Amino acid sequence: MTAPLDGVKVVDLATLFAGPLAAAFLGDFGADVIKVEHPVKPDPSRGHGPARDGVGLWWKVLGRNKRTVTLNLSDPDGAALLLRLLADADVLVENFRPGTLERWGLGPAELHAVNPRLVITRISGFGQVGPYARRPGFGTLAEAMSGFAAATGEPDGPPTLPPFGLADSVTALAAAYAVMLALRARDVTGTGQVVDLAIIEPIMAMLGPQITWYDQIGYVQPRLGNRSNNNAPRNTYRCADGRWVAVSTSAQSIAERVLRLVGRPELVDEPWFATGSGRAAHADELDAAVGAWVAQRDRDEVVAAFEEAQAAVAPVYDVRDILADPQYAALGTVRTVPDEELGEVRMQNVPFRLTETPGEIRHAGRRHGQDTDTVFGALGLTDEELAALRERGVL
Repeated sequence: MTAPLDGVKVVDLATLFAGPLAAAFLGDFGADVIKVEHPVKPDPSRGHGPARDGVGLWWKVLGRNKRTVTLNLSDPDGAALLLRLLADADVLVENFRPGTLERWGLGPAELHAVNPRLVITRISGFGQVGPYARRPGFGTLAEAMSGFAAATGEPDGPPTLPPFGLADSVTALAAAYAVMLALRARDVTGTGQVVDLAIIEPIMAMLGPQITWYDQIGYVQPRLGNRSNNNAPRNTYRCADGRWVAVSTSAQSIAERVLRLVGRPELVDEPWFATGSGRAAHADELDAAVGAWVAQRDRDEVVAAFEEAQAAVAPVYDVRDILADPQYAALGTVRTVPDEELGEVRMQNVPFRLTETPGEIRHAGRRHGQDTDTVFGALGLTDEELAALRERGVL
């Protein structure tokens, strides 16, 4: 079976999270992704987070389905070798600070002179233009500047940042989508283009109509904890066994079922109950009703009762629950992947399913520079030339 991106060559120059994850998404569907790292300063994600026997585990996810090579792009010979590598490539992914590639003679003009069909995907904290363009930028800063942190957390608490790379992950999905659009446009025009993607923007697009609310009525989204200003009850509730469930009542019919289930049907007849905003204004009363009922029952009992009543509930999972859950098992959400260093490693599978051309994780992240000789040897470099370049620190 041919993968959707079979024959698409992607060169991944990016480090840490957004760019490498975007390239991994492309690799999941058959693209030949060549990960380029500095000879002595590999992608820092190899050293982020927990490790097993000195092998970084985060890299095993970010580096999946990629061949790995080393190349010093700041060396003129390294830059020249990159141009050779890109001569027949379809996509370049990079996240250097704006101006860095240009300083090495590898800006879009030089790249398109070598390969006019190349899609150049430039991911940076703040974009390629503007007063902040040359600032160092990370996902944490995007989570702060996008409005996400200001709207997250308890009402009387500080702005809250997520404990994982949320902005980077959202950016990675946006970047993979942008690449596919650019490749589709190339099918029509025959030429590539530059994708300019600032990490501060995709997460902002996920935050709903906050800008429109403010523009039209001056409304600023406050911090609400686990509540919503659009409906209630909507919160997390502690069960008798110390575990938690989350309840959502976005639909009016669901809200009515929940209140009848917890023994408070009289609230359904209140005039304010008829709208989501009306219920949100009475969140204290509704949370008290639901919370008191949940607190008297173990989590499994709560979930079973909600399911029987056709009301919306979900247990609050940690990773142990995810791995034991039959729904995730049925979807194939977690995949066991072969790995040369760890034997096998489990990770999240491709995040959606195509019936005819499904994605696949063929292998986990490979060792630093593992495919250098194979990739550059295919460009015509002899063993002697490879050895000389390695001696000089170019490879």
